[in-house]
Amino acid sequence: MSRRLPIDQAQERLQHELSRGQQPLAELDSNEVWLRFIRFGSQRFDTADTPDADGLLFQYGTHAFEGPPAFTLDLARQFETNDASGEHDHYIQLHCELRYEPVPQLRALGHFESWFFHDTDDELNRWADGLGRQEFWPIVRNFHPQEIRVYQEQV
Repeated sequence: MSRRLPIDQAQERLQHELSRGQQPLAELDSNEVWLRFIRFGSQRFDTADTPDADGLLFQYGTHAFEGPPAFTLDLARQFETNDASGEHDHYIQLHCELRYEPVPQLRALGHFESWFFHDTDDELNRWADGLGRQEFWPIVRNFHPQEIRVYQEQV
Protein backbone atom coordinates (compact mmCIF):
# COMPACT_ATOMS: atom_id res chain seq x y z
CA MET A 1 0.00 0.00 0.00
CA SER A 2 1.21 3.49 -0.76
CA ARG A 3 2.12 5.93 1.97
CA ARG A 4 -0.72 8.29 2.88
CA LEU A 5 -0.21 12.03 3.18
CA PRO A 6 -0.39 13.79 6.56
CA ILE A 7 -3.68 15.63 7.14
CA ASP A 8 -1.78 18.89 7.66
CA GLN A 9 -0.86 18.79 3.95
CA ALA A 10 -4.49 18.60 2.78
CA GLN A 11 -5.01 22.33 2.23
CA GLU A 12 -1.78 22.56 0.23
CA ARG A 13 -2.85 19.54 -1.89
CA LEU A 14 -6.27 21.07 -2.58
CA GLN A 15 -4.67 24.39 -3.55
CA HIS A 16 -2.32 22.46 -5.85
CA GLU A 17 -5.22 20.68 -7.59
CA LEU A 18 -7.15 23.92 -8.00
CA SER A 19 -4.15 25.78 -9.43
CA ARG A 20 -3.19 23.16 -12.05
CA GLY A 21 -2.85 24.71 -15.48
CA GLN A 22 -2.64 28.36 -16.39
CA GLN A 23 -6.15 29.43 -15.35
CA PRO A 24 -6.36 31.51 -12.13
CA LEU A 25 -8.71 30.19 -9.44
CA ALA A 26 -11.10 33.13 -9.87
CA GLU A 27 -11.62 32.18 -13.53
CA LEU A 28 -12.56 28.54 -12.93
CA ASP A 29 -16.18 27.54 -13.42
CA SER A 30 -18.17 25.22 -11.18
CA ASN A 31 -17.61 22.20 -13.40
CA GLU A 32 -13.82 22.58 -13.42
CA VAL A 33 -13.70 23.16 -9.66
CA TRP A 34 -15.85 20.04 -9.13
CA LEU A 35 -13.56 17.88 -11.30
CA ARG A 36 -10.46 19.16 -9.51
CA PHE A 37 -12.08 18.65 -6.10
CA ILE A 38 -12.87 15.01 -6.95
CA ARG A 39 -9.26 14.51 -8.06
CA PHE A 40 -8.22 15.92 -4.66
CA GLY A 41 -10.83 13.68 -3.01
CA SER A 42 -9.21 10.59 -4.49
CA GLN A 43 -5.94 11.35 -2.67
CA ARG A 44 -5.76 9.51 0.61
CA PHE A 45 -4.55 10.99 3.88
CA ASP A 46 -3.35 9.46 7.13
CA THR A 47 -6.62 9.23 9.05
CA ALA A 48 -7.99 7.06 11.81
CA ASP A 49 -9.07 3.57 10.82
CA THR A 50 -12.81 4.25 11.15
CA PRO A 51 -15.46 4.43 8.40
CA ASP A 52 -16.20 8.14 8.88
CA ALA A 53 -12.64 9.43 9.37
CA ASP A 54 -12.28 10.79 5.81
CA GLY A 55 -15.34 12.23 4.14
CA LEU A 56 -16.32 14.49 1.29
CA LEU A 57 -19.33 16.76 1.47
CA PHE A 58 -21.15 18.39 -1.44
CA GLN A 59 -23.70 20.97 -0.35
CA TYR A 60 -25.39 24.09 -1.60
CA GLY A 61 -27.90 26.66 -0.46
CA THR A 62 -28.48 30.36 0.08
CA HIS A 63 -26.96 31.62 3.33
CA ALA A 64 -25.97 34.87 5.02
CA PHE A 65 -23.16 33.57 7.28
CA GLU A 66 -20.74 36.40 6.51
CA GLY A 67 -22.51 39.49 5.22
CA PRO A 68 -25.33 39.62 2.69
CA PRO A 69 -27.00 36.40 1.46
CA ALA A 70 -25.13 34.40 -1.17
CA PHE A 71 -25.85 31.15 -2.96
CA THR A 72 -22.98 28.92 -1.87
CA LEU A 73 -21.76 25.70 -3.45
CA ASP A 74 -19.54 24.19 -0.76
CA LEU A 75 -17.19 21.30 -1.52
CA ALA A 76 -15.68 20.12 1.74
CA ARG A 77 -13.38 17.40 2.99
CA GLN A 78 -13.70 16.35 6.60
CA PHE A 79 -11.04 14.51 8.59
CA GLU A 80 -11.59 13.03 12.03
CA THR A 81 -8.81 13.76 14.50
CA ASN A 82 -8.34 11.52 17.52
CA ASP A 83 -6.60 12.19 20.82
CA ALA A 84 -3.60 10.24 22.13
CA SER A 85 -5.85 7.43 23.41
CA GLY A 86 -7.51 7.01 20.01
CA GLU A 87 -10.80 8.66 20.98
CA HIS A 88 -12.51 11.27 18.79
CA ASP A 89 -11.21 14.76 19.53
CA HIS A 90 -12.48 16.97 16.68
CA TYR A 91 -12.95 17.25 12.94
CA ILE A 92 -10.97 19.32 10.49
CA GLN A 93 -13.02 20.60 7.57
CA LEU A 94 -11.34 21.90 4.45
CA HIS A 95 -13.75 23.92 2.30
CA CYS A 96 -13.74 25.06 -1.30
CA GLU A 97 -16.63 27.53 -1.47
CA LEU A 98 -18.04 28.93 -4.66
CA ARG A 99 -20.16 31.99 -3.86
CA TYR A 100 -22.76 33.36 -6.27
CA GLU A 101 -25.16 36.25 -6.34
CA PRO A 102 -28.41 34.82 -4.90
CA VAL A 103 -30.44 35.22 -8.11
CA PRO A 104 -33.96 33.70 -8.13
CA GLN A 105 -32.89 30.69 -10.25
CA LEU A 106 -30.24 29.70 -7.68
CA ARG A 107 -32.42 30.46 -4.65
CA ALA A 108 -35.10 28.21 -6.14
CA LEU A 109 -32.72 25.25 -5.88
CA GLY A 110 -33.19 25.32 -2.11
CA HIS A 111 -30.69 23.36 -0.03
CA PHE A 112 -28.97 20.06 -0.72
CA GLU A 113 -26.20 17.96 0.78
CA SER A 114 -24.56 14.63 0.02
CA TRP A 115 -21.76 12.85 1.88
CA PHE A 116 -19.18 10.32 0.74
CA PHE A 117 -16.85 8.46 3.10
CA HIS A 118 -13.73 6.57 2.15
CA ASP A 119 -13.36 3.06 3.59
CA THR A 120 -17.07 2.28 3.22
CA ASP A 121 -18.90 0.21 0.61
CA ASP A 122 -19.43 3.28 -1.58
CA GLU A 123 -17.04 4.25 -4.39
CA LEU A 124 -15.88 7.83 -4.94
CA ASN A 125 -16.41 7.71 -8.72
CA ARG A 126 -19.95 6.37 -8.35
CA TRP A 127 -20.82 9.09 -5.83
CA ALA A 128 -19.28 11.82 -8.03
CA ASP A 129 -20.97 10.51 -11.19
CA GLY A 130 -24.33 10.42 -9.42
CA LEU A 131 -23.94 14.03 -8.31
CA GLY A 132 -22.74 15.01 -11.78
CA ARG A 133 -26.09 13.89 -13.22
CA GLN A 134 -28.22 15.92 -10.81
CA GLU A 135 -30.66 18.47 -12.24
CA PHE A 136 -29.11 21.45 -10.41
CA TRP A 137 -25.91 21.46 -12.53
CA PRO A 138 -27.36 23.02 -15.70
CA ILE A 139 -28.78 25.84 -13.58
CA VAL A 140 -25.59 26.47 -11.59
CA ARG A 141 -23.46 26.35 -14.75
CA ASN A 142 -25.39 29.33 -16.14
CA PHE A 143 -23.71 31.55 -13.53
CA HIS A 144 -20.11 32.34 -12.72
CA PRO A 145 -19.07 32.43 -9.06
CA GLN A 146 -18.38 35.87 -7.65
CA GLU A 147 -15.79 34.36 -5.33
CA ILE A 148 -13.99 31.05 -4.85
CA ARG A 149 -12.60 30.65 -1.38
CA VAL A 150 -10.51 27.87 0.17
CA TYR A 151 -10.28 27.70 3.95
CA GLN A 152 -9.90 25.24 6.80
CA GLU A 153 -11.68 25.09 10.15
CA GLN A 154 -11.84 22.90 13.21
CA VAL A 155 -15.29 21.71 14.26
